[in-house]
Amino acid sequence: MANFNPFMFMILLLFLCVSYATSLSMSGDRKTYIIHMDKAAMPAPFSHHHHWYMSVLSSLSSSDDGDGDAPTHLYTYNHVMDGFSAVLSKNQLEQLQKMPGHHATYLESFGHLHTTHTPQFLGLKKHAGVWPAAGFGSDIIVGILDTGIWPESKSYDDRGMPPVPERWRGACEVGVQFNTSHCNRKLIGARSFSKGIRQNGLNISKTDDYDSPRDFFGHGTHTSSTIGGSRVQDVDHFGYAKGTAIGVAPMARIAMYKVLFSNDNLASAATDVLAGMDQAIADGVDIMSLSLAFPETTFDENPIAIGAFAALKRGIFVACSAGNSGPRPYSIRNGAPWITAVGAGTVDREFAAHVTLGNEELTVIGKSVYPENLFVSGEPIYFGYGNRSKEICEPNSTDSKAVAGKYIFCAFDYNGSVTVYQQLEEVRKSGAAGAIFSADSRQHLSPQVFNMPFVAVNLKDGELVKKYIINVENATVSIKFQITILGTKPAPQVANFSSRGPSLRSPWILKPDILAPGVDILAAWASNNPWQPIRDDYLLADYTLLSGTSMSCPHAAAIAALVKATQRDWSSAAIRSALMTTADVLDNAYGMITDKSTGVAGTPLDFGAGHINPNKAMDPGLVYDIEVQDYINYLCALNYTTQQIRVVTGTSDFTCQYANLNLNYPSFIIILNNTNTASFTFRRVLTNVADTKSAYTAAVKAPAGMTVIVQPATLSFAGKYSKAEFSLTVNINLGSAFSPKSNFLGNFGYLTWYEVNGKHLVRSPIVSAFANSTGHWP
Repeated sequence: MANFNPFMFMILLLFLCVSYATSLSMSGDRKTYIIHMDKAAMPAPFSHHHHWYMSVLSSLSSSDDGDGDAPTHLYTYNHVMDGFSAVLSKNQLEQLQKMPGHHATYLESFGHLHTTHTPQFLGLKKHAGVWPAAGFGSDIIVGILDTGIWPESKSYDDRGMPPVPERWRGACEVGVQFNTSHCNRKLIGARSFSKGIRQNGLNISKTDDYDSPRDFFGHGTHTSSTIGGSRVQDVDHFGYAKGTAIGVAPMARIAMYKVLFSNDNLASAATDVLAGMDQAIADGVDIMSLSLAFPETTFDENPIAIGAFAALKRGIFVACSAGNSGPRPYSIRNGAPWITAVGAGTVDREFAAHVTLGNEELTVIGKSVYPENLFVSGEPIYFGYGNRSKEICEPNSTDSKAVAGKYIFCAFDYNGSVTVYQQLEEVRKSGAAGAIFSADSRQHLSPQVFNMPFVAVNLKDGELVKKYIINVENATVSIKFQITILGTKPAPQVANFSSRGPSLRSPWILKPDILAPGVDILAAWASNNPWQPIRDDYLLADYTLLSGTSMSCPHAAAIAALVKATQRDWSSAAIRSALMTTADVLDNAYGMITDKSTGVAGTPLDFGAGHINPNKAMDPGLVYDIEVQDYINYLCALNYTTQQIRVVTGTSDFTCQYANLNLNYPSFIIILNNTNTASFTFRRVLTNVADTKSAYTAAVKAPAGMTVIVQPATLSFAGKYSKAEFSLTVNINLGSAFSPKSNFLGNFGYLTWYEVNGKHLVRSPIVSAFANSTGHWP
């Protein structure tokens, strides 16, 4: 193997992830190849496979006429695979491929050192920006309410961590396979709350969970390590996303509050969630992260809304998952305005396989996360050409005898009657070795789908594959799995499953608030839980890939921890404002963030204020702050009763004299109720959080059908924490011919405050959306 260079490793200390690259150029047709050999075919005279490989190489002629360079041996592999690497000419390669024992050959690819991968995608750097400014989240305590924690994970190693902050009042609870020794300077607290589910007759499973803070399912381990996991080298998901795992706030402290338990299903009682949030407040957390939700009731019936209000009164920032019911409109969960609701986006990384038809006549790249180092070489591929049902792998259409041991190509069903999931199931039942699917690239396919050697190619490449198989007799396929590609575009995109706004219970506040990475996120896992399916079995893992707003929420919580570390005196509303007004609305291809479910530009109903940008968030210039009384005024304007408001706010010392829907929020939304026209004047107060005096001018970007007037158009701030008021009058006239779209959007624009002779810009979306007159999810 290659010599390890510690100097280069230290220089490039951030994290390894293989990125596919083209081969380096060489003189003539000589290229570097990785050759997989069948050791069982090694002739008896050879005592070691290395000697056999060298003999094979020496037998290859330099050229047809005897001239040219001899093959160059690079490495013999003893553990990672059976085979070797060598530099060969095309002629030598052809000779080698005809020899007994040759299994497969793949052209060299190249790795370089990066991150695994969301910290890099978010722009976090070791020596610049919010990471060093925040001390990597030093001494910020994040409370996570989830399924528990797997304390043995290396992500909770506390080496290099200073002593636990003296203000910490939490504890490490003793329970089944969990004791105080499992806590340390990283994992500083762990408790569990299950009285509520027990009282409902839902006993904790003794085989599928632990009556303690220990995580059986893995979800809590994943979310908590995403937030504050220590750096762990050499992790991957079965060969994909290889590198070093690290939390977004790697010096933050973690406190786990287990509130979800496995019984007949994975359940959480409102009483237990409230108890967990209550204890987290008592223990002294700075941030709460909840990747869970309850049905969208009024806020007084929602335990998370109640607990989060108590938290905000004590300066605790609360982030919650926005829900996985997208792309339906009005599907937002955790829509209370004092909760930061986080949608899920993709990152610029994809997992793939190389598909080669025949003797390299056609090569395409498709999505695959098949969890085995399987090398498919020259296998027959079947396509049910001439029979539409067989072509699209319709359920119960495949002849098992015809496909046994072969790979199948499944064409895309443009009529929409057969889904890719139905095709997957048909192939699984057929006895085929694997399959190539022509699939809509907008379709989200989780790693767990790839329990067999499956590859999903896009529709364009699918047509090429189909054409090749039709026109070539006895077509064959070769596949190389376990490829990770970085820098893919466009990214981010709003994930299909990410819940969309408006909020059903509070439509006058734009939700979701923000978008954060939530697709194929690599983080720690409960190593006793078989998670990744492979054929009829499951594989154990210490780290795994998961998708969901459950994954985006901890990213936002961790970035809030970084901002909190730099601005200890900011309120939770100020932190949310900083996250929102500095968010990016353009992707890495410089276009508007795309809605993956449609393939076209998304809207603030999909991604809120935009994609979170941690480096900008620590220095927003201005913030929209909100006081407790402002939230009470908002609840009054929602016509909440005195009793309801007391339940939500925990206080009886209030009046509704100043009831007002005009909450000082960093976004603007008008609800159109059975009309295509509306007018509303928003009133806002901005607070200067920069260290010097400043002035800002307003700029509006409005579409047809929307006019916006800002008064005054220039704001001046005398110094830090000085305030200035403005009004924003929005007139909507969509025209009589305009009919509501399926996403309920009317139109949208932006208000941006630009600092005069300065660097700050403070952006807020302006949206009109149609009311959901049914009061239910569409």
